[in-house]
Amino acid sequence: MSSEILDINSYMADLGQRARAASRRLASATTGDKNAALQAIAEDLEANRALLISENQRDLDAGKEKGLDAALLDRLELTPARIDSMIEGIQQIISLSDPIGEIFDMKYRPTGIQVGRMRVPLGVVGIIYESRPNVTADAAALCLKSGNATVLRGGSEAFHSNQAIAASIQRGLKKSGLPADCVQVIATTDRAAVGAMITMPEAIDVIIPRGGKGLIERIANDARVPVIKHLDGICHVYIDDQADNGKAFDIAINSKTQRYGTCNTMETLLVAEAIAEDILHMLGAAFSEHEVELRGCAKTCAMLENCLPATDQDWDTEYLGPILSIRIVKDMDEAISHINQHSSGHTESIITENYTRARRFLTEVDSSSVMVNASTRFADGFEYGLGAEIGISTDKFHARGPVGLEGLTSVKYIVLGDGHIRT
Repeated sequence: MSSEILDINSYMADLGQRARAASRRLASATTGDKNAALQAIAEDLEANRALLISENQRDLDAGKEKGLDAALLDRLELTPARIDSMIEGIQQIISLSDPIGEIFDMKYRPTGIQVGRMRVPLGVVGIIYESRPNVTADAAALCLKSGNATVLRGGSEAFHSNQAIAASIQRGLKKSGLPADCVQVIATTDRAAVGAMITMPEAIDVIIPRGGKGLIERIANDARVPVIKHLDGICHVYIDDQADNGKAFDIAINSKTQRYGTCNTMETLLVAEAIAEDILHMLGAAFSEHEVELRGCAKTCAMLENCLPATDQDWDTEYLGPILSIRIVKDMDEAISHINQHSSGHTESIITENYTRARRFLTEVDSSSVMVNASTRFADGFEYGLGAEIGISTDKFHARGPVGLEGLTSVKYIVLGDGHIRT
């Protein structure tokens, strides 16, 4: 379908009605039905690798012409390894337990009735995302397995990639016998589609935005549909004065340089004053080799020749590129205080061999993922064993952290009786 649609409101209304109808069919689908659809989708993606690469190249070429920066182009690219990961994510979702229909917390009440809860789909999930085309497959697979129909709106920069992935999804659904309308990828780059999508509570039950802070703030402010969101990923690593230097070095380098354009990349490094001189000289040289620009507090700048002075704004910035803020702190108390003031609530990690301090860090740092002696790059649904993720929520309701199958469900109370009446 063309990327230009004349009547957006009519198009979106029709799409929403079809998604609602498909959600009712999908809610009653068996685990076998859903797994068969996922397998068919994975096989179609495998069979059409060349087409995926070709369509993705069209997007990359257009992005370069528009002057997209290196971080955005990296997020946009579909490499063979990323296609492998996309397919592996679907296979992993197939292997996961189906959450729908799970009954738990069944208890007898004094009246003799049994009261418990059953896990059910949310209904229709709308997902708005930028750049990364693999989100199309991840989101479709997670929503299918959790019994939700989904409406997907990818960024204009990934239009051809998303449509190619959508075609594989549609063919897989048809082959398995589930309605093709279970997954719909909006076939226009017109921004008015987003405005319509977030004001359709009659058709869409929840919106999940993935993208830049501006996009997410706009959706959170304008939506008439509940939103599961995270605004940005200002992630911290704190190197404690009882850290193992080898572990600290490896984790700090990996947290920053393994990939720059992701929300779980470290943006601020905090270092205990007592060990700062030893570890920072090693890290400074390594970051220079990776061509990472360093911005630090006065103490950091005094130790590292290649470090620029950090501004107040730096501590609150998600760079999504080869830039790192560094602050030397007196102790863990000051580190926790800095994190709780400047973190976006995404992911923080402490490097220490002191078990008591590690437990304190886990308790007192208020983020969706808190780690001990591990890279922040592990804050990911795939790495957490969720198969894939639709996003990482920094909200406290309805879901927090990587949103996988369980995060895409709700619960209802069920009551079992045997002719019981209330007196």
